[in-house]
Amino acid sequence: MDLGTLELTFCGHATFAIKTPSGKHVIIDPWLEQNPACPPKLKNPAKVDTLLITHGHVDHIGDALTLIKKHNPMCLCMLETGAWLSKKGAQRVTGFNKGGTFEHDGMKVTMTHAVHSCGIQDGDTIVYGGEAAGYVVRFENGVSIYHAGDTCVFGDMKIIGELYKPDLALLPIGDFYTMDPLQGAYAIRLLGVKNVIPMHYGTFPILTGTPERLRELTKDIAGLNIIDLRPGETLTGQLKRTVAV
Repeated sequence: MDLGTLELTFCGHATFAIKTPSGKHVIIDPWLEQNPACPPKLKNPAKVDTLLITHGHVDHIGDALTLIKKHNPMCLCMLETGAWLSKKGAQRVTGFNKGGTFEHDGMKVTMTHAVHSCGIQDGDTIVYGGEAAGYVVRFENGVSIYHAGDTCVFGDMKIIGELYKPDLALLPIGDFYTMDPLQGAYAIRLLGVKNVIPMHYGTFPILTGTPERLRELTKDIAGLNIIDLRPGETLTGQLKRTVAV
């Protein structure tokens, strides 16, 4: 697999920063400042062109309003989450829904299903943010990445694999709030993907799933590359790792 000039940086938990081949800066699930896994130098990005938000839990949307105020990025999210962001002052919001594709800055962003809840903490109340989702992002150089969001395994992952054939999947494995390595291994088989970055594990003690366990449960899959990317590391080119901090 060759990412070309695309750069994918793991900010910890489920947050990723992407520099596209055309030089645009994308953050998926912006949780930086209070994210204990995020390296300090990634907490305050100098530029953000687009935010992709899978759902409204604080560990996925926690820094959205701060980044919106500072950078005025395009926000791609579920319709109801978008309505909440607009109410809070976001000026560039595209709220769409599962199955839909939005083309922006050379990317084709398709919202996919996820099985999870979605409540936005707004003061002392919880606001309905629509359903949780995932994304398949296809970049201008032909690379496609599937960010599953928070989810358990579900049978329609097979459809995602067949329709979009992602080159790289970002899959939660921590257990308790999402699927564990056993379900993650099954998700890999459904997707038919050969390159996987585990996420949403180890941030808190209760997230007990590990990449090692996922690797053990998938050792029979020929050609599978489980990339245990560490917070602060960047993948680019032919999956070359560099340290972004």
